[in-house]
Amino acid sequence: MSKAKDDITIDDIFSKIGTYIEDEEQLAIIRKAYLFAKEKHDGQFRKSGEGYIIHPMNVALILTTIYADYETISAGFLHDVLEDCDCSNEELEGEFGSVITKLVQGVTKLSKIHFSTENEYLIDYYKKIIVGMSEDVRVIIVKLADRLHNMRTLWALPEDRQKVKAREALEILAPIAHHLGIHKIKSELEDLSLRYLKPDVFYDIAEKLNKTKIERDQTVYDMQREVSDLLTEHHIVHEIKGRAKSIYSIFNKLDKGKKFSDIYDLLALRILVNTEQECYLALGIIHSKFRPLPKRFKDYIAMPKPNMYQSLHTTVFGIDGYLFEIQLRTHQMDEVAENGIASHWSYKESGGSKPTANLQSTTEQKLQFFKSIIDLSHENMSSEEFVNSVKDEVLNNNIYVFTPKGDVIELPRGATPIDFAYKIHTKVGETTVGAIVNNSIVPLDYELKNNDIVKINTNKNSTPSKEWINMVKATQTRNKIRSFFAKSEKDVYIDRGKYQLEKELRKKKLGISEFFSNSNVEEICKSLNLVDLDDIYLSVGNGKVSTLTVIHVINKEKEQAVPKVKKVVAKNLDADIIVNGIDKVKVNLANCCNPVYGDPIVGYITKGNGIRVHRLHCHNLSMLENRTLDVSWNSNTNKKYLTCILIHTNTLDNHMVDFIQIISMLGINVDGITTMSKTDKIIYEANCYVTGVEQLDKMIMALEKNSYVTKVERAMR
Repeated sequence: MSKAKDDITIDDIFSKIGTYIEDEEQLAIIRKAYLFAKEKHDGQFRKSGEGYIIHPMNVALILTTIYADYETISAGFLHDVLEDCDCSNEELEGEFGSVITKLVQGVTKLSKIHFSTENEYLIDYYKKIIVGMSEDVRVIIVKLADRLHNMRTLWALPEDRQKVKAREALEILAPIAHHLGIHKIKSELEDLSLRYLKPDVFYDIAEKLNKTKIERDQTVYDMQREVSDLLTEHHIVHEIKGRAKSIYSIFNKLDKGKKFSDIYDLLALRILVNTEQECYLALGIIHSKFRPLPKRFKDYIAMPKPNMYQSLHTTVFGIDGYLFEIQLRTHQMDEVAENGIASHWSYKESGGSKPTANLQSTTEQKLQFFKSIIDLSHENMSSEEFVNSVKDEVLNNNIYVFTPKGDVIELPRGATPIDFAYKIHTKVGETTVGAIVNNSIVPLDYELKNNDIVKINTNKNSTPSKEWINMVKATQTRNKIRSFFAKSEKDVYIDRGKYQLEKELRKKKLGISEFFSNSNVEEICKSLNLVDLDDIYLSVGNGKVSTLTVIHVINKEKEQAVPKVKKVVAKNLDADIIVNGIDKVKVNLANCCNPVYGDPIVGYITKGNGIRVHRLHCHNLSMLENRTLDVSWNSNTNKKYLTCILIHTNTLDNHMVDFIQIISMLGINVDGITTMSKTDKIIYEANCYVTGVEQLDKMIMALEKNSYVTKVERAMR
């Protein structure tokens, strides 16, 4: 296996650059980039044994073959200094400006991606990541040149690593080069990959090509001369090249069942003319003398490929009956086909060393349009498929962000740290308490941007907030948050309903197991239109059904339901409480049970102090005279209500600060918190202002998540 040459000189590179870049300032920046890289890489060596600077020099040389601009070549020299040398972003930007620095940063970030070729989904996923992360398409160009030189020196790696790198190049990078239209890099990546993945096949094809080379060369020369004379006779200025078929493309045809002798386009010509019209004239002239093979004509001029490739393809019966594939295109089309749309061909269009501002703008639009519509999963697309791919890719506004370890996470544009956390793992999302983006603390509704490095801070005792539903972008994230609350609230309501029912049954001296016999449960469900015992608990816990109503179904003769008064629409819509049948009356909330919006409530007619509103299950109601009446909450209220909770812990450690932080993070005001010490534990009494039962339940659930909290309950006085 031959080794890469290490005798390349900077003069060789500048000799090539000088063929298309004449601006002295640009040439000076390229030379400065080379000297900077040489100094930074001094003393470093590659696994092949070469001085490290040989690698960026070769990358730069590869970039000159596709006529890359001065910024891209400079980035080629510098592409490893941030990752492998003592060089900061600030130093690089100070020396070379923001554009070249961003190109180098982009290549550095791509280098940190851990590619996988385990299945087609992952292959497509990483192709999209590479394109999505590269805000400037030139980042990809440098990355392709970097990988191409690495493939040329792949012999220096162990065999298992050779195959991994070869598969990455073949499955991920070569298709990207194809869609960028860079035929030179795409073809060499494919051939080198085949050389390491299937060495026997590679060398077998190479040997067969060598054996027939002399005969093929003579045949191609004779055909070339005849076609040239024919076009000259018709006054068409042209250039003809013999075209070599790549080993990998031959392998593909053999792999599909063809015999080596049947691969007719081993003999190929490429004809370059000055205008599009001359392409069609030359085609007609060639067909007039050489009979075309049916169904082998393709017009990519009228219908360009998605990567802007344009050419006429035809296969004809040439001299001595050999089949020849002939491509006809203009010089400009040939530049695009060989070097890609990101090449320096736009400079040549302008007829000078510098493009006009308008031309440069047009070129940038082409690059951006390409980036938007690039389709990485289909090799051949019909017109309909092409239109669909445009729609899909233009509308598919994804961003790519990093974990601190360098793993890439794909998110929809507009995503927040919460989306990121849930994409890592549902548990990470549920316990998120903060986020750090690019080493700065950001709010959880911060809009992430391409290439952000995101770190999530978690607390195992934290739970999601319902406000997150409106903060996230991904539908999947939103559904996970809703699912959490649906499950959490249901479990809490079931537990609460069970506790309330059993407490009421004990209070009335009724046996719990007897009351909830199978027959009684069926009767309750039938009477109240419920499903099962859990549904009974749930309905009581969320306040839809009172404990008295459930007990009354079974215990009709002993239990009297709370008297009902015909409901009347109240006129006083400003009041918190609507008293049925009475328009204006003094109403107070009872201090013994502190009802909050959403609680099942009942009114008690006091002597001279209006109506006092209690929670339906307040124990003080049983000691009051039977002067109750129906009341209800005004749905238009937006006030906050005082509630008192008891937090039972199993430790003597002081967690007051923790509780205040948890409650405050939910947007709840803490009016005061006191402790009641027992022998082996502390009970905390907290007075808080909540908007209603929903916010109160959220607070109780958040507090109960702490391992040292045994129970949280509302205080009754």
